[in-house]
Amino acid sequence: MTRWEGVDKSLEKMFKTANLDCVADRRMIREAFKETQLGIDHCLFKAEYEGIKMKESYEVNSRGLEIFTKRWLPENSPVKALVFFCHGYGDTCTFFVEGIAKKIASAGYAFFAMDYPGFGLSEGLHGYIPSFDNLVNDVVEHFSKIKENSEFKGHRSFLFGESMGGAVALKIHLKQPQLWDGAILLAPMCKIADDVIPPWPMVHLLIGLAKVLPKEKLVPQKDLAEMAFKDLKKREQTSYNVIGYSGKPRLRTAVEMLQTTQEIERRLAEVSLPLLILHGEADKVTDPSVSKALYEKAKSSDKKLLLYEGAYHSLLEGESDEMIFRVLGDIISWLDDHSA
Repeated sequence: MTRWEGVDKSLEKMFKTANLDCVADRRMIREAFKETQLGIDHCLFKAEYEGIKMKESYEVNSRGLEIFTKRWLPENSPVKALVFFCHGYGDTCTFFVEGIAKKIASAGYAFFAMDYPGFGLSEGLHGYIPSFDNLVNDVVEHFSKIKENSEFKGHRSFLFGESMGGAVALKIHLKQPQLWDGAILLAPMCKIADDVIPPWPMVHLLIGLAKVLPKEKLVPQKDLAEMAFKDLKKREQTSYNVIGYSGKPRLRTAVEMLQTTQEIERRLAEVSLPLLILHGEADKVTDPSVSKALYEKAKSSDKKLLLYEGAYHSLLEGESDEMIFRVLGDIISWLDDHSA
């Protein structure tokens, strides 16, 4: 808490007493911290863009879960294409994603995002993924509804997945192989780095325990912010993501993510849509060698791999300002080339 600059003591007290497993408390905390978050000294928040309209909403899906959704649209120019964002593990579309979305919307793209069940402002036990396939189905349902809306029907549509969201995006593509015009995969979770996975005997033990104690936080984990954020100041700013999930992974969640990466690694050759893959060469969270394997094995005729020397996992949040805007520029350039 001492790393929070300019945060009122009453807000600190509210955070300390909140039960983030409960979505009502997560929503209360986000509302209380919203202005503070957007005011931190980070290039994603300091950049100013005009002519962007933003909308937040809650929608009950077919499984009866109330899902938080968000969209950013260019206000004074025609929409070039639709970009559908899949956030990473523990994350939400109400913090760093705000700056990413505004930058891409300012380039003429409609940008859509949602919090997965159990993450951010959506219903569900915090940080709990009982079924990765159900999570993917929830995302497909929401994105399909947008694409069928008369306002957006007929536009080209692109998936944009960051980290675990890269696995979500790939699973969506494998489920709907003909329905997307391309995918941007940023440090995709096609394989969890060996430094992050516990030793194999412990993995077997955890898989067994997950069957009887699925919600327990028993999976050992290194400091992901330290491993993912290269810039020390930006690393400290992750503490302002007050509704991000930062506890130890729940047993079932960890097993679902591991099994998902194993499935994706087996199915790399089935990937067929236009691809832009971006990865830091010094990523210690998701293995850049599997991004290289995806590039080599994917049957896509249109694919591009960009590796950034010395960069860590969080390319758009935790690198130098120059690197962050370089990566954003590479993404927008690729979108422009594929949206004509």
